[in-house]
Amino acid sequence: MEVNKEKYAADLSSIKEARARISSFIHKTPLMTSESLDVISGRRLFFKCECFQKGGAFKFRGACNAIFSLDDQQAAKGVVTHSSGNHAAALALAAKLRGITSYIVIPKNAPQCKVQNVVRYGGQVIWSETTIKSREETATKVQQETGAALIHPYNDGRIISGQGTISLELLEQAPHIDTIIVPISGGGLISGVALAAKSINPAIRVLAAEPKGANDAAQSKAAGRIVTLPETNTVADGLRAFLGEFTWPIVRDLVDDVITVDDTEIIKAMRLCYEILKVAVEPSGAIGLAAVLSDSFRTNPAWKDSNQIGIILSGGNVDLEVLWNSFSK
Repeated sequence: MEVNKEKYAADLSSIKEARARISSFIHKTPLMTSESLDVISGRRLFFKCECFQKGGAFKFRGACNAIFSLDDQQAAKGVVTHSSGNHAAALALAAKLRGITSYIVIPKNAPQCKVQNVVRYGGQVIWSETTIKSREETATKVQQETGAALIHPYNDGRIISGQGTISLELLEQAPHIDTIIVPISGGGLISGVALAAKSINPAIRVLAAEPKGANDAAQSKAAGRIVTLPETNTVADGLRAFLGEFTWPIVRDLVDDVITVDDTEIIKAMRLCYEILKVAVEPSGAIGLAAVLSDSFRTNPAWKDSNQIGIILSGGNVDLEVLWNSFSK
């Protein structure tokens, strides 16, 4: 599947530029393997551990690229975003590194551990109601009042380019992989990963992993247009956003398929990460492993040749009380 550079908000050049811009700030995260999980899955698995990234998730890459792309005049006015989790903390941390103010709009139902990260990194928290509309309206109001630059969690070429640096690292660490499985929500991560990976190797497969209780991407791919849901219901709190105008064309064209899994499968995958990999992942971070272990993936003849699989463990910011409650069910 070829990449048309003229069609998208980012491309391989912008991703390489992002890498040069952020390389001194981010961690080059390790690639882990497990013979036990290879046996369980029947495939060779390579885990890209973005749960070890600064801020505890891949989001720091995109946030860092966006923050350090601002000119000095704009940066002096600060930045604003709306997020229920990892993007909020990532932007606060990146702003702290540049020495500028960050205004973070957070819905009232955000996980406490992620709110604490924002505060720890010096972000100014502004509360909103839980709907996307309320979050966006509150962020717009803050932007109008402060002049801060709005940095969207995923619908931004700078964010997509930053997230795409994961593919550059992954394909250097494991150039032989034939498939990458990536969590999908708003689409910033998988858009960057797919753009970079398919520019380097057009034959590589990029598959999205999505909760059944928030399966707008699967429905969008089937319908050929962006589909939004009236509500979402999943333990994977980081995967409840909907595709945006910049991410949808990339997902539509470059993501080969969407694998949906239920919460039971996600929690099982989390447990395997803890027990076998000895890695702490949040539900959203474990969904790639859940996908590769799912019956829908294992029995699909389209993926029988996917034998060398890269899995993005996208984040490790988990509320321990919620975790224990999940494991006890």
